[in-house]
Amino acid sequence: MNIALIGYGRMGHEIEEAARKRGHSIGLIIDIDNRADLNKENFAGIDVAIEFSTPEAACENIKSCLEMKIPVVSGTTGWLKDYGSISELCVKSGTAFIHSTNFSIGVNLLFRLNSVLAEQMARYNEYTVSIEEIHHTRKLDAPSGTAITLAEGIKKQHPVYNGWCFENEKKINMVPVKSVREGNVPGTHIISWDSETDTISLRHEAKNRKGMALGAVVSAEFIYRRKGVFTMNDVLGF
Repeated sequence: MNIALIGYGRMGHEIEEAARKRGHSIGLIIDIDNRADLNKENFAGIDVAIEFSTPEAACENIKSCLEMKIPVVSGTTGWLKDYGSISELCVKSGTAFIHSTNFSIGVNLLFRLNSVLAEQMARYNEYTVSIEEIHHTRKLDAPSGTAITLAEGIKKQHPVYNGWCFENEKKINMVPVKSVREGNVPGTHIISWDSETDTISLRHEAKNRKGMALGAVVSAEFIYRRKGVFTMNDVLGF
């Protein structure tokens, strides 16, 4: 595939390396300094765009690609209020789109385990749940998109919970989420079910960004030549 990278921070560099290792080429790189290059002329010959930019820029970046009928893999978080309209545009344009708050295969296994555990814990009223996420100090959004996805997974499977809140808000029937920003932590997520007698925890700790970069490239391979809106469940066959 000939890939366009939109966003060329640390993740963009990791994705470039992962893509080249899998035999793909990088035909175009769009970053904050050359956003105007995101146009039909420059995207001639591009097979797939992988978009890891900022919450403020993501929606317009994705729209521009879909309108050019370029399939898009997006890992940017903090813009998902517009997910519905982006999905509609994808279908209307006859191309493909996939978004994930985290493309790491390990994290997506965590999403699956989190949902299964929440479904089982619905039988035991003595347990309450909380989520903690830890990331590097440069991460712009809080909570992380991954933490929100985990909370939404609990909401879908457990009748007590209606959504999430920040830990210090302590709202009834909401999953409390604690966000910590420190050092160069790539990403740690912990789901804890606590009672008076014990605690059950699921934990995923990323050692680096390579797992997320690989997952993004694998997702690009999956949507190439497909049409529709997909999720990582489709990619992984869940």
